[in-house]
Formats: sequence, structure tokens, C-alpha cells
Amino acid sequence: MNMNDLKNTKAPVSTVTINRNEFDEKTENIYEAISITAKRAVQINSEIKKELLEKLEEFATYSDSLEEVFENKEQIEVSKFYEKLPKPHAMAIMEWLEDKIYHRNTEKDDQ
Repeated sequence: MNMNDLKNTKAPVSTVTINRNEFDEKTENIYEAISITAKRAVQINSEIKKELLEKLEEFATYSDSLEEVFENKEQIEVSKFYEKLPKPHAMAIMEWLEDKIYHRNTEKDDQ
């Protein structure tokens, strides 16, 4: 996932109701579907955090004085962009509904 993927996500920014039957259709188990999307949300959150920290690092200014605070317009804009993104769980649910998350039940594979 990169910044362009984040800009083009169709995930809602606010809370929306999702059809339960559509959500658990692939697994036929609501708890399994929730578990899969929750794990994906953790991955997305880690990717976003890593990308944000890398972008902010580009603007880092190191100083010997702790009292000096540098405000960088580009850094503020980057931070605002990430603040306005849909939440990772909303992105994960959208990926799930669009069939973009690979999953398999290893218990079923062993039988």
C-alpha cells in the first residue's frame, strides 16, 4: 500500500452499516470474517504508520536545543493528509468486501 492507494481508497471516513450476510458470505462465519479483517486492519495500520514516519523523517531537523521548535509547512500538510484518511478497519472492511484479502482456513486444509 502506498500513498496513491491511500488517496484512491473507497473506504468511508465515517461509520456505515454493512450487510451482515454480505460480510460473512465468504467464510459463512461472522467471527472468522471479523478476525480476518481485524488482522488486515492491523497490517494496514502498521503500513500507514511506517509510511508516515518515513515521510516525517524527511522533514526532521535536528538541533542541540530542546527549546527550538521547527514548524515545517510540508510536514504539517503530510500530517493532515494522514489524519483525514479512513480508519484502517474501514479500509480492511472495504478490501474484504471487494474480495482483495486472501484467506484460507488451515483447519479445513488439513482434513
